[in-house]
Amino acid sequence: MKIVVACGGTGGHSFPGIAVAKELRSRGHEVVVWASGRDVEQSVLKSWDGPVFSTKARQLRPKYFFHIFSSYLRCVQEMKRFRPAVVLAMGSYSSLPPVMAARHYNIPVVLHEANTVPGKAVEFLSRYAKVVATSFEITSRYLPRAKTVLTGLPIRKEIASGERFPFIPAGSFTVFVTGGSQGAHAVNLLASEALCLVDRELRQRAKSGRPLYVIHQTGTADEPDVIARYAAAGIPSRVHAFEREMPSAFASADLVIARAGASTCFEVAACGKPAFFIPLPSSMRNHQHFNADAFVSRGAADEGRQEMLNARGLSRYILRAYNDGAKLAKMRERMLEMSIADADHKVADLVIANALA
Repeated sequence: MKIVVACGGTGGHSFPGIAVAKELRSRGHEVVVWASGRDVEQSVLKSWDGPVFSTKARQLRPKYFFHIFSSYLRCVQEMKRFRPAVVLAMGSYSSLPPVMAARHYNIPVVLHEANTVPGKAVEFLSRYAKVVATSFEITSRYLPRAKTVLTGLPIRKEIASGERFPFIPAGSFTVFVTGGSQGAHAVNLLASEALCLVDRELRQRAKSGRPLYVIHQTGTADEPDVIARYAAAGIPSRVHAFEREMPSAFASADLVIARAGASTCFEVAACGKPAFFIPLPSSMRNHQHFNADAFVSRGAADEGRQEMLNARGLSRYILRAYNDGAKLAKMRERMLEMSIADADHKVADLVIANALA
């Protein structure tokens, strides 16, 4: 069976799409990944060794109208050539041209919504989909006219199978900071300043305490500054613009400080790691706050609002976590409970079922 998996725009939409694409291909199907062609997708697409079609999709803004229409025509032509039996679209603006092209040829569509609150694309396109797969149970409330199925969010299979970095000193309290695959300037600044304060406090205590170690995924722009800040403070650290060994980064962490994109949330859950989420304030419909809240309400994570946070406050939180092993243990248990196993299998089952229906 020929299948198109339309994903892209950000790593948060690309990683889940590729996870399902791999599962479908393992079942013997011919799968092509359709991505928008943005530079940010390239590091993610390295994990996919199958064919890729660039849709040239652009964000859903009036100034990009002609780009979007051109992308639609491009998708119509490729859809006519490839003739897939079904299209899986993973949300975001990159889904619009492929789904509309599929509608042009009456090809069935399965959508996936990663976040608690559906984005504009999924909300609009749900009227053309046979079914919408969701990561969170609450999402169905926002799509009352669509058929929804809770599948969870597909994540990279290897994410929860990492081993602790061997170079981290034994007994270290390790904090992993990530703003996502593109980094997040506000998170980088807050966390690095807070961790310098934490390290200063720990050095003033008895030398028998656990030393601090930091793993930090910064994104390209902030990498040099963060490296310099930790070096000046004498904090042992591993800092990269893009962390290529995410399984080991998660395996090494005692605490994760992160944005609350859906992929990050569910990767943290799969790894059973306590988390402090700092949602992106400008996220569409404030969905990152609602993502974080789904985990906070279950006792799996804590949340800090970026506009109310400062380095001193975040440092106090990290120190409380450092001192309260019992709380971290409970958060680990709750995180694992939030994880939905085999989401890639469930979405793949849904795609095949709706292609054959």
